[in-house]
Amino acid sequence: MRPALSAPLWGLLALLAAVPLRAGVPEAVNEAILPGYEGFTAATAALDTAARADCSAEALKAPWNAAFDAWMAVSHLRIGPSETDGRALAIAFWPDPKGSGARTQARLLEAADPDLLAPERFAEVSVAARGLFALERLLYDPAFAGDYACALTRATAADLARMAADLETDWRETFAPLVLTAGRDGNDRFLTEAEARQALFTQLMAGLEFTADQRLGRPLGSFDRPRPERAEARLSGRSLRNVELSLAALERLALALAPDSPRSREGFDQARSRAARLDDPRFDGVADPSGRLRVEILQQRLHALRDVLSAEVGGALGVSVGFNAADGD
Repeated sequence: MRPALSAPLWGLLALLAAVPLRAGVPEAVNEAILPGYEGFTAATAALDTAARADCSAEALKAPWNAAFDAWMAVSHLRIGPSETDGRALAIAFWPDPKGSGARTQARLLEAADPDLLAPERFAEVSVAARGLFALERLLYDPAFAGDYACALTRATAADLARMAADLETDWRETFAPLVLTAGRDGNDRFLTEAEARQALFTQLMAGLEFTADQRLGRPLGSFDRPRPERAEARLSGRSLRNVELSLAALERLALALAPDSPRSREGFDQARSRAARLDDPRFDGVADPSGRLRVEILQQRLHALRDVLSAEVGGALGVSVGFNAADGD
C-alpha cells in the first residue's frame, strides 16, 4: 500500500498539473508577440492621427515608416487573428506580381467616390488597394495625387489603424489564451501543448523562408535577369530595412522560444552583419555581378540559419520541420 501524500505535496502536484510545461511558449507570447502587436497598434494610431491633421506626403512619411517598422515585428505571424478576413494581406499586400494594387487604386482615384471612403465601405475594398503598400503609393508615387488622394490617404490610414487595433485585441483576448492553455479541457484549437509549440515554430520558420525566398529572392531573380524592381517597398527605399527588421523580429521569437540557443544567436549575428554590409537600400545592386553576389551570400546565410533553427530551436521545443513552413501550422 502506498504511503499517503502530505497536503503540501498534493498542493504542489495540483499546481504542476494546472500549469502545463510549455517550453518557451509563454515567453514567446508575452515577450515577443503581444508587445509586437501593441507597438503596431500604437504606430498605426499615430499615423491615423497625423493623417487627420495633415494628409501631405511630407507630413506622413515619418509616421508611415514608423508604422511599417512596427508591422515588421509581427509580419511573420500568419496564424489565428491574422487569417481572419484576410487581415495580414489587407495590411501588407505583397508580393503583388500583377500590380493589382496600383490598378485598383488608380480606379478609385478616377471614380473619386466619397461614399466609398466611409469606414464600413472602405473595409470591403480589395485588399490589394489597402494597407501599408497602398499608402506607400499615395505618399511616394507622384502619379497618385490630387484632392481625392488626400481623402483616400486618410481613409486608408484609418482602416489600417482599425485593423491593427482589432488584431491586437483578438490576439490578447482570444488567441493568446488559447495558445497558453494548449492541451487543457475546452481548448478545441490546440488539443496538445505540442500543437502550440509546433504552431509558433512554424511561424518562425515560415518567416525566415519568406525573407530569404521573397524579400531577397524576388529582386535577385535569375543571373541572366535580375529583378530589382520587384523588391519589397522599393518606392520608399526600405527593401533592405525590411530584411533587417524581419531578422530582428525572428531572432526575438526564436530566443523567446529557446533562450539557450548559442548557434542560433551566432547565425542571426552573421546574417545581421552581412545585411549591414550591403549598403543597398533598394537592392539595386542585384543588377551588378558583385552586388548580386553579396545579396546571394546573405540569402545563403539565411538558408544555413534555417537548418540551425530547425535543429536547435526545434529540438528544444520537441518539434521538427516535418511540414512545409509556408503552409502555416
